[in-house]
Amino acid sequence: MKPTTRGTLAAVVTGVAATVGAAAPAAASGTVPVPVPLGGVSQPLDMKLPRLGAELPLLKPGVPEGPRYVTGRLVPDRTVPRLPVSSGLPGLAARTPLPHLLDDGFDHLDVDSPTGDLRTVTPGLSVDAPLTGPDGGNFGLPGARVPQTGVLPPVLRTVADGNVGTGPGL
Repeated sequence: MKPTTRGTLAAVVTGVAATVGAAAPAAASGTVPVPVPLGGVSQPLDMKLPRLGAELPLLKPGVPEGPRYVTGRLVPDRTVPRLPVSSGLPGLAARTPLPHLLDDGFDHLDVDSPTGDLRTVTPGLSVDAPLTGPDGGNFGLPGARVPQTGVLPPVLRTVADGNVGTGPGL
């Protein structure tokens, strides 16, 4: 193997290892931190800039409920099952300096909204055939009836939280 091929292969393996190593803590916590680097801009401009950061949640699909067989129906109930998904609301952390608008004791504004749990269930579908089961009084033939269709509504549960504050000290 040529030295350039070895070097390229080593660089690719190192990059993959770094990516996997960085993604492992994020997958374990359920969120991915997203820092906004503004530090390099504050020195050339000679001013204090806001600090921003966010957390994006990862989706975690659950196990769908299987179809239920009901007597008297040809097609099982919950033909298209609902899929539970758990995740979180995105988090935000921001802190910005204020130019002493209110008083000397108020020199920054702080906004914090942590990630919150989000649980949802996707919509489903329940359909019944336009035929009944075999009827012994009708020579074993099924009877006709009005078809039935039902949409199972989605469900969404969450609690949002946040804090806004101002005070002295940066």
